[in-house]
Amino acid sequence: MERVVGGMGPLVLGGVGLLVMYYVMQKLRFKNRVQDSVVVITGASSGLGKECARVFHAAGARLILCGRNQTRLQELVQELGKTTNSKIKTYTPHTVTFDLSNTDTVAAAGEQILKCYGHVDVLINNAGISYRGNIMDTHVSVQRDVMETNYFGPVALTQAILPSMVQRHSGHIVAISSVQGRMAIPYRSAYAASKHATQAYFDCLRAEVERFGLQVTVISPGYIRTNLSLNAVTGDGSRYGVMDKTTAAGRDPVEVAYSVLRAVNQRQKEVLLAGPLPTVAVYLRTLWPALFFKLMASRARKEQRLKEE
Repeated sequence: MERVVGGMGPLVLGGVGLLVMYYVMQKLRFKNRVQDSVVVITGASSGLGKECARVFHAAGARLILCGRNQTRLQELVQELGKTTNSKIKTYTPHTVTFDLSNTDTVAAAGEQILKCYGHVDVLINNAGISYRGNIMDTHVSVQRDVMETNYFGPVALTQAILPSMVQRHSGHIVAISSVQGRMAIPYRSAYAASKHATQAYFDCLRAEVERFGLQVTVISPGYIRTNLSLNAVTGDGSRYGVMDKTTAAGRDPVEVAYSVLRAVNQRQKEVLLAGPLPTVAVYLRTLWPALFFKLMASRARKEQRLKEE
């Protein structure tokens, strides 16, 4: 009997060790890494950016909110100032106003951002614009304008902030892309192209800065219930002004904002936030491209018929 009990000792100790290890891993997994961290959010005055501001503020981040409209940014600062958290210290956000589509001014905005606290811990490239249109009816200037906002703007801001992160061997860069950065659908050419470019750039960046200890995350949501489609541009540059059914039925931006926070806390490299069909389509594009192309062509024909009716 003593031999049996004695033989069980190592097993018990081993089991306890595994439980302790599991507990430690869970604590690390859910560690609030953003508390007291300097977090920059672009496009913070509306939509997903605004919800990210609320979520990261509640988590104790020292926010720098960026956007084109200073009045709306100040209104958000006042709103956040009214929220309190007895368990977590919160900070009054800073604001930096600039137009991300004007890449000539982004470097100066980056300097202004760095002056707020002297460094940036997390940069969330969220600002963007959508597009609806037929390629044949879309002027190349519209394609260029969408690319300026969705691709060149975030790239310029990232490269303005990046040297300070490399110098400190610390920092996390987040790109809010789209499921359309992983697979393209008809009548979204300018938007899908900009998001494909975003995916490629930040994939390259992740590999290049890993040696400095920096983190890079690409988050690819499906439709989010925001005004993105209302504010989308069309082929002639005019405002689309329609709330698509798919957008209206999209994910709650609060839910997506918490997913962004979780991705930063867990240092996830890539997050796909899409329903079953878009997720299948992403993998179908890689594994069975011929079928994917047929499905997209069928979708294009269907959408064209609906427009003509």
